[in-house]
Amino acid sequence: MSDTLAPARATPAAPSRTFRTRRRLWAAGVLALVLVALPFYVDRFWLQAGLFAMAAAIGAIGLNLLTGATGQLSMGHAFFLAVGAYGYCVLAGEKGQTVDGLGLPPWLAAVLAVLLAGVAGGLFSPIAGRLQGAYLGIATLALIFIGQHVLFNAEDLTGGANGRDVPVMNLFGLSFDDSELTVAGVPFGSAEKLWYLGLVLLLGCGLFARGVLRGRPGRAMNAIRDHRIAAGVLGVPVARYRGAVFVLSSMYAGLAGVLLAMVFQRTVPDYFGITLSLEYLAMIVIGGLGSVSGAVVGAAFVSLLPQLLTRYSDALPLVSAPGTGGIAPGEASRYLYGAAVVAVVLFLPGGLVRIAARRARKHPQEDA
Repeated sequence: MSDTLAPARATPAAPSRTFRTRRRLWAAGVLALVLVALPFYVDRFWLQAGLFAMAAAIGAIGLNLLTGATGQLSMGHAFFLAVGAYGYCVLAGEKGQTVDGLGLPPWLAAVLAVLLAGVAGGLFSPIAGRLQGAYLGIATLALIFIGQHVLFNAEDLTGGANGRDVPVMNLFGLSFDDSELTVAGVPFGSAEKLWYLGLVLLLGCGLFARGVLRGRPGRAMNAIRDHRIAAGVLGVPVARYRGAVFVLSSMYAGLAGVLLAMVFQRTVPDYFGITLSLEYLAMIVIGGLGSVSGAVVGAAFVSLLPQLLTRYSDALPLVSAPGTGGIAPGEASRYLYGAAVVAVVLFLPGGLVRIAARRARKHPQEDA
């Protein structure tokens, strides 16, 4: 009887969706303002580090569409970055004594280089549409060995082991080189100019991938990842979707390669090896599989870590310059993000982006 007459326990107020949306918009606005203002206040090191992170994020978003959202393991992502980087150099470069080039306008060469990476992905897509799991990973691994052989031996196009210089991007009359352009009293060199180009490219790639994942293609991709046979029974063209996502992921990688080439200002074959592909897999695992924001967070973690260790090696224990007796910054960074991969797999399967999601679920009253 007492249970019947007991007053109902008050339930906490439901989170205000409007307030959460407004708070996210404010946070996005503040972040955008900070990113736009950074070239006016930080030195070249931080801008170049940020540009490497942007290029890595673009490539990681593409790999996350393939591996995280569709469940296709790819070990050949570095190959398509190389196609984009060297494709831009060949298409935009001038014919010289040691290397060939077509001399196309740089903006057109960049677009064609991305399309060239997509064509390379399209040629491989029939295989990607039919293989899965470790079999696809092994097949894509072959692309790395083929790519390395071509990069080292096609010296007329790639410059061989020494690489080749990267043509300067020229867009709407603005040259993205070190010729100074004064803006509000601040001299803008190549890093400052490329910073804004990288921001625009990353924003566009992120929004497009977000739209794909939230729409009908995204639901079909997730269905293929979770249960391929059931997706086929429901009418999803599994092979066609797998092939299409592989092409899209290749184009993302090609764009990342073009941006990386512009930042490096010289392409070398050694960079586009299996280590780079493994780093991209680490990015999407650490950040969060199947998430655009997870790809960006993971790319920032993996790409910035070796640069920060290199810059502050004198102040860090056990880390020192190569040949001085300690652990080299690059080697130390691989240890750290390797440990991060193990920690994420064991204790945080959703990646770093799930931390904020878990906090929001545990404390919904903060949003009320």
